[in-house]
Amino acid sequence: MTSPAPRPDKFPMGELEFVVMMASFQALQALAIDVMLPALGAISTDLRLTDPNQRQLIVGVFLICSGLGSLFPGALADRFGRRPVVLTAITSYVLLSMVCAVSASFELLLIARGVMGFVTSAMIVMPMTILRDRFEGDRMARSQSLIAMTFMVVPMIAPMLGQTVLLFAGWRWIFGIMGGLAACVFIWAWVRLPETLHPDFRQPVRLGVIAGNMGLALKERASFGYFLGAAFVQGALFGYINSAQQLVGEHFGAGTMFPVIFGCMALVMACTNFANARIVERFGARRVSHAALLGYIALGAIHLALAMRGEGLWTFLPLMTLSMCMLSFIGSNFQAISLQPFARIAGAAASVMAFVRMVLGATLGSLIGQAYDGTARPIMAAMVMCGGIALVLVLYSERGRLFRRLNPPEFYRNAPPPVSH
Repeated sequence: MTSPAPRPDKFPMGELEFVVMMASFQALQALAIDVMLPALGAISTDLRLTDPNQRQLIVGVFLICSGLGSLFPGALADRFGRRPVVLTAITSYVLLSMVCAVSASFELLLIARGVMGFVTSAMIVMPMTILRDRFEGDRMARSQSLIAMTFMVVPMIAPMLGQTVLLFAGWRWIFGIMGGLAACVFIWAWVRLPETLHPDFRQPVRLGVIAGNMGLALKERASFGYFLGAAFVQGALFGYINSAQQLVGEHFGAGTMFPVIFGCMALVMACTNFANARIVERFGARRVSHAALLGYIALGAIHLALAMRGEGLWTFLPLMTLSMCMLSFIGSNFQAISLQPFARIAGAAASVMAFVRMVLGATLGSLIGQAYDGTARPIMAAMVMCGGIALVLVLYSERGRLFRRLNPPEFYRNAPPPVSH
């Protein structure tokens, strides 16, 4: 269970290109969410929706189906390799973006979004799996933070891209641009991405083996609290994303400045991911993420108290931005900690963890979004509750002890360099 990943002599891709490519896979999924936000009102009007909260389903259905679909690509990648699974997912992304672009009804759009989320969920799972093939421990947390930092460029520019498209064309062109960008990423991956699965680690595609490998991931106490806790914290984030256009753009009156505000918050999160990458090997993923989780809960409680009294945009933004910064120190580190024990079944482990995190997180996010009442109170209450549950789960995994350091920095400095197969 704890065998280190095999490390041949050379990886044919530099660290910068590797980080940007892994970030690009995840960024396509983020693009499918964030670029839509400024267009939700236009889609609602064009497709004649009667309930203003229905527009949230364009995001919520995609997220839930992404979670459901993420249960499968890891097992396929453990058998057939990482590369074919990634390339198939990107191809599906291109085709289904085109289907969304020509959808004539809200129902067809939701079906296309759901299928798209389900089939392309590999772009969530595979970067984690490929990263685990190459790294482990705090070094993996560092690389994941660099990937997350690069990935955060998309939430920063996607709403502005969507708003720009709406100034010159209809919302359907947004899906066309998504398909075009995915086609570019496909060509890059086809040319440059090597296979990272070690031949000795290939797993047979048998239901018993797949279920057994996923069961091992669920039974591992050291991982369970972290990936389940991440699901609750992510659920609160999804709740904010689902209702952000209504809350910030309409309730707080940001209007056309909403994409800029959303992008600036993403920029700050990118900076905190960079900070995490710089400090995590020095202090350890546990110490950094535990401190961030406690800070997240405290900020949520303060913000909830202010929201109960009534607040304006310029009170909301700095506190929400600080809370999202805490997520930058939580997400990458929780992910690295939870995958650490699974070198031989990284695909299956990443799949079941992504499945739990995405399905639970997206479901919670949809419920939180649907609870939107024209104020920030529902999202703030959700952040406090989800953060508290995550803390209890982490304490379960750590047997009641926070801020432990399992390996000193010297362990990673003396480790052999990462490579490919």
